[in-house]
Amino acid sequence: MIMALISSILKHAKSLSSSNLSTNYLQRSVYLIPRVGGYRYMSSDARKENIVIVGAGIAGLASAVSLQRFGIRSLVLEQAESLRTEGSSITLSKNGWKALDAIGVGDQLRDKFLEIQGIEFKLDDGRVLNSFGFKDEDKSQELRVVERRVLLETLASKLPPDAISFSSKLSKIEQSENASNTLLQLQDGTRLSAEVVIACDGVWSPTATWMGFRQPKYAGHIAFRGLGYFPEGQPYEPKVHYTYGRGLRAGFVPASKTKVYWFVIRNSSSPGPRITDPSILRQEAKELIRDWPVADVLNLINLTADDTLTKNPLYDRWLWPLISPPPFCGKTVLLGDAWHPMTPNIGQGACCALEDSIVLTEKLAEAMKSKHISVEDAFKAYGSERWSRVFPLTVMANRVGALLQSENKLICSVRNILMSKLNPRTMTRHANYEFEQSKRDRR
Repeated sequence: MIMALISSILKHAKSLSSSNLSTNYLQRSVYLIPRVGGYRYMSSDARKENIVIVGAGIAGLASAVSLQRFGIRSLVLEQAESLRTEGSSITLSKNGWKALDAIGVGDQLRDKFLEIQGIEFKLDDGRVLNSFGFKDEDKSQELRVVERRVLLETLASKLPPDAISFSSKLSKIEQSENASNTLLQLQDGTRLSAEVVIACDGVWSPTATWMGFRQPKYAGHIAFRGLGYFPEGQPYEPKVHYTYGRGLRAGFVPASKTKVYWFVIRNSSSPGPRITDPSILRQEAKELIRDWPVADVLNLINLTADDTLTKNPLYDRWLWPLISPPPFCGKTVLLGDAWHPMTPNIGQGACCALEDSIVLTEKLAEAMKSKHISVEDAFKAYGSERWSRVFPLTVMANRVGALLQSENKLICSVRNILMSKLNPRTMTRHANYEFEQSKRDRR
């Protein structure tokens, strides 16, 4: 029943994306959005910048590196004092690696992380439900777990030393009087006038709020994550080890020769208080699975460095046609989690952000260099191409999470049957993404 609902929603989403509704949705006027702050500041005393990227996360840095390959400089604003490298790892599938290859960092990262060969599903009583190799039916598939810190540092290393401005927190944003530029004011009083603003300011994006987007919605699950460290070398084969219970799941997967990524996801009626104390987080995660036959995960939690141990409520935002605003306002555009936060249940959040960066920067570079299309037209084309991709995936990730986290005994039984019949092609098909530019080049 759950899978039928997922299929129905996705079919509906895809039909909308190819209909006139999608076009109307993307072409709504973007100049009626209320301004934040209730005042105007003059652009004459603002420092002029060509392109400003808000946020030095994965999406922001990838966009800056991608623009650089077209000879276009950008300024990246980061509110923290340095790169925010805390946290553990992200999963990158074939589409994510295709994006990293496009901006010239794929091979550099491949050398550091193991290619994951397959997956094994177990129940909380130790029974094996299913197992297969990711390349059993498609040799082109590629899956690796990448340390967030290493990915950010690799991307940042490709930029000039002055490309990232740290301790630069955005406090106000508005359009100029004639909507030709976007005016930014930083918390330290610095004022910028940008021809283009690319907002990569995360799940709780102030820019998205300014554009009229609803706040992301809590999905009902909380994820504990970390990186177990084996200085003498980790002992596991390169595959995903996944265990399901009722309202709880856990797993681990080797990331490199010395580090293993692990996760525990539980249901919770509310996000609860924010806890950062590593000793409390470690204890909470262990208590959840103490009675499960997952001694490996318990050991990994003990071997996890404090700065990679996290607890995060999971959120997403569904981009309903005719309801959600377009991802741009004048010459400001949203990218990645700032536009379409999604739950990690199909491992596509970071991959989609990287896809966004490639699609947007290619269209933006064409607009800025050839002058055949305007920046606004480039944003519309980006929104149209990406909406039909990210909306179905966001829905799928949410519904898959609801199925995997169900506490209903009957639904869990159905889930177990479905997981026992899952095949690699079904599991990896969302990674088979081709950029429109690649399709055109091939033709």
